Amino acid sequence: MRILIYAMGSAGDVHPFVGVGRALQARGHEVFIITSAFFENLVVRAGLGFRSMGTVEDFERVQGDPHLWHPRKALASVIKNAVDPAYEMILDAAKELHLPGQTLILASSLAWACFTVRDLLKIPVISVHLAPSLFVSSYRQPILHGAPVPQGAPRFMKSIQWWAAGKVVDFHVLPTLNRFRKDHGLPPVRGMLQGWHSPDRVIALFPDWFGPMQPDWPKQTRLTGFPLFDEAGINDLPKELDDFLDDGDPPVIFTPGSAMDRGYEFFAEAVKGLQLLGKRGVLLSRFTNTIPKDLPKGIRHFSYAPFSQVLPRAAALAYHGGVGTCAQTLQAGIPHLVQPMAHDQLDTLSRVRDLGVGTGLHPHQFKAKRIAGALAEILHDASVKRRAVEISRLFEPKKWMEETCRLVEELPPG
Repeated sequence: MRILIYAMGSAGDVHPFVGVGRALQARGHEVFIITSAFFENLVVRAGLGFRSMGTVEDFERVQGDPHLWHPRKALASVIKNAVDPAYEMILDAAKELHLPGQTLILASSLAWACFTVRDLLKIPVISVHLAPSLFVSSYRQPILHGAPVPQGAPRFMKSIQWWAAGKVVDFHVLPTLNRFRKDHGLPPVRGMLQGWHSPDRVIALFPDWFGPMQPDWPKQTRLTGFPLFDEAGINDLPKELDDFLDDGDPPVIFTPGSAMDRGYEFFAEAVKGLQLLGKRGVLLSRFTNTIPKDLPKGIRHFSYAPFSQVLPRAAALAYHGGVGTCAQTLQAGIPHLVQPMAHDQLDTLSRVRDLGVGTGLHPHQFKAKRIAGALAEILHDASVKRRAVEISRLFEPKKWMEETCRLVEELPPG
């Protein structure tokens, strides 16, 4: 079978699909990853087919929009700068690579043009969602910026909230999407808050103990587990970092996410917080301009390192709340300090708290004294550390990936 994987977003969004793609290829399928040219080297080194969906400059322009990290403006930024320009590129790649009767599409959450491809070329589409926040519910609802109805509210209030949220999403999405569909002779669509779930199949790449399936989720949804791909074996641990990890007590790792190019204050406060606490630390970011100059002894900066090779040797991770980073931290069995900014990050924090494995600070709270206090709390709380280890024992990555591949292979190609 030829499998086309459309992966939109930052490294945290693309990595899981590279992992799934490699697993499917190992089972004898031909796999193409269609994503930004920014990830071409990674995809090629992973041994998968590649087609570009936008240039490196396009990717950097999306990443450079300050609204990308705003709790209420992020959605409009992503749609305008990333989703809308991708419609024709998604269709063009499908037309080029389609083998009639042998092709299947895996679509990441924002690859909405794949449903137009489904209508035009009759290729089945599997929606693949990385986080529970992609599923609105009137039961255990996702915790999102701009969604004020509390978890304990009556279900009818939650339903009204998601109805209103759906109107906002449609306002931003439908004009360009329906223009694209009209250009290709297709009728308009609406209701994108539910419309990003394929009627053919939905695969949720997280386990039920992290995001239990709710009664009002799409019935075609299947939960598997975290993919956990992090470039280990492609880009391995720098020797200097390996030596640093061996040269003292386990450090606290800080990262604001792979696409955060405005992390100077995050790292500056992190350094001061580590000094107050008397802990060693590692700052992870490819944006060197965000790292304070003249780091004190015991605090080091590295551009990138596979979490699977770092976190088991760390004391805790302070991060932005990306679900892929959360999964790696859960697997490592260490405490979490989450600083949610936008997107699914607030919901990730809520699930970290539900699991009892960490705490969080909002951006305006992320100051040295609060950081030191929060870290001291989770590093010295025996129940948090015990619970983190218990959760790590629930991981079954081989079983999860096999189930993901089986669910893909069950669907007849087109």
